[in-house]
Amino acid sequence: MNYKYWIGLSSIEQIGSSFILKLYEHFEDIEKVFNANRTDLSKIEGLSVKKAETFLKKRDEINLDKVYDKVVSNGIKFYTYEDKNYPSMLREISDPPAVLYYKGKLEECNLERVVGFVGSRHCTRNGCEAVKKIISELKGTDICIASGLAAGIDTAAHTAALDNGIKTIGVIASGFDYIYPTSNKKLYEQIENGGGAVVTEYYPSFEPLRFRFPQRNRIVSGLSKGVVVAEAALKSGALITANLTLEQGRELMCIPGLITNPNTEGIYKLLKDGASLVTSGEDILNTLNWEITLTKNNKNNSYDDLDIDEKKILYTINIEPKTFDEIEAETKINTDKLLELLTIMELKGFITQTADNRYKKE
Repeated sequence: MNYKYWIGLSSIEQIGSSFILKLYEHFEDIEKVFNANRTDLSKIEGLSVKKAETFLKKRDEINLDKVYDKVVSNGIKFYTYEDKNYPSMLREISDPPAVLYYKGKLEECNLERVVGFVGSRHCTRNGCEAVKKIISELKGTDICIASGLAAGIDTAAHTAALDNGIKTIGVIASGFDYIYPTSNKKLYEQIENGGGAVVTEYYPSFEPLRFRFPQRNRIVSGLSKGVVVAEAALKSGALITANLTLEQGRELMCIPGLITNPNTEGIYKLLKDGASLVTSGEDILNTLNWEITLTKNNKNNSYDDLDIDEKKILYTINIEPKTFDEIEAETKINTDKLLELLTIMELKGFITQTADNRYKKE
């Protein structure tokens, strides 16, 4: 079975996908790649002797049945580069994964309409709320959201997708023996149990080492027709992904933020360099030329049904969440009536209360 050779090669930490696919391109048969000898490897242009020797040494240590069993016995599914169902967008990039491992239901994700979301791990509340707002406006579509399952913007993107019934793909920088960060364990489970799929190019035992995070970024952008960047400092992983997005010929989009926030310096640089500005779900559709009719977020009431005081409240919290006292001071609505209106508007789904007792627009 050819699968065992793909998995066996993928289990060698000292070589990567580019090495495996370089040999596959030469031999055109993965079994021949696995069984190559020194003479065979010496005929491959540009392959260093040291790399070849490392490969041969580690290859000889592999028990194919054992490494293959570790994958299947843990419920891990996979596509190899030669599989017909391997994601076509990913196949187009210069350094695609040799094997794409996954848990969940990748087959239920529309891989023709994937949008990537990346950004700071240490994002502001405004940054996370902006991501959630934009993704909520894609509710009811067959769009899929891809991100890196890290803290911050990644978590906000995956959570917003799940909350709105949108499929999501989490691309991790380790094998499935690890969950990183551990605080996202529940999020992993939600995605794997119907929300989409968690994917990785790494064999299950590979740890989430620092150098693997930039490597996994090319998969986030590689799966996507376009990538949205929310909050990125001038030197950040999100900017690495932005550059990969452009190199891969995909659309680059940015969510603007407060100019006083250091995490927006990278955003405004990208915008000045030609990235598309995104403040709504519709902006994403327009940038990607996707003809999809957006439905309202399942609210039973139209904004036209609001009375003047309710519209005052929405106007007051339109930019950022406000406390009860701040809303009262700005709207001049008396305390009892304001309490009543806020309760009604929350029940109708126009507003919601944050953990720090502020009111925000839904």
